[in-house]
Amino acid sequence: MSVNDQVIGFLEDDPDQAELIGRWLELAGYRTRLFSSAAEFRRRQGSEAIDLLLLDWMLPDASGLEVVAWIRSSANARLPVIFLTARGTEADLVRGLNAGGDDYVIKPAKQQELIARVAAVLRRLGLAGVDGEAFEVPPYKVDSKRRRISFAGSEIELTPREFELATFLFRRHGRIVSRDSLLENVWNMSSAVSTRTVDTHISRLRKKLELNGEHGWRLAAVYQHGYRLEQT
Repeated sequence: MSVNDQVIGFLEDDPDQAELIGRWLELAGYRTRLFSSAAEFRRRQGSEAIDLLLLDWMLPDASGLEVVAWIRSSANARLPVIFLTARGTEADLVRGLNAGGDDYVIKPAKQQELIARVAAVLRRLGLAGVDGEAFEVPPYKVDSKRRRISFAGSEIELTPREFELATFLFRRHGRIVSRDSLLENVWNMSSAVSTRTVDTHISRLRKKLELNGEHGWRLAAVYQHGYRLEQT
């Protein structure tokens, strides 16, 4: 998986900070989504799936701690979160991490450090990778170089599109992936394309890979959000 497959959201109400952080992320090869308030993040989160959230502590309508609490109790509870805030005491850092943050960066952030921390969290949670590498989501093995997925040593015949879809979902197992995100990243198309296309491919993939829970994984539909490859 290349960096270009990954979408970093940042919840920041300061437009100057938002522009700067967005430029850094895009220069590093990430796609970005900006949310200027907690309410906007909640409203858009279902349709605009992201791979990691950079979160300011002090927002106009909620605290960062409240946003993390909402995320951790939502259907997308495994979303990685990095606090990006001016609150720099040791007590604040501990509160942020204990609340469910995966990392903590104090403003003013340094460009290379922030990008490195984003990459480190994605890597630690299995969301980062390079094209051509192989990885496993037992009992499945994905060979990105040969573009093959095997189960119990036997290769499963997939179309190129089905392989891309499966790889995208395996990389994000446990996380909700929206239909729009699949269309953008797997089909390279906008949401103007019929979502029936996605649903049909999901159904075929579920059948071919036997993702019905029998082998430890279920590819489930999440109402009004998208899909999630979840462990049974």
